[in-house]
Amino acid sequence: MKTFLNVAKSFLKSEDGPTATEYAVMLALIIIVALGAITGLGTTVDGIFGNVDTTLTAATGGGAS
Repeated sequence: MKTFLNVAKSFLKSEDGPTATEYAVMLALIIIVALGAITGLGTTVDGIFGNVDTTLTAATGGGAS
C-alpha cells in the first residue's frame, strides 16, 4: 500500500498529468473545428453539385432514363 501511495504522490507532483490533459483538450478543440469545417464544406459542395445536376438536366432536356 505504501508503494501505491508513493507512486500516486510522484504522479501528482510530475507535470505529465496536466500536460496530457492539455493535449487532450487541444485535440478535442481541433476535432470540433475540423468537423465544423467539413460540414460547411460538404454543404457548399452539395449545393454546387445540385446546381450542376439541374443545369445538365435542363440542357439535355430530361432526366435519367
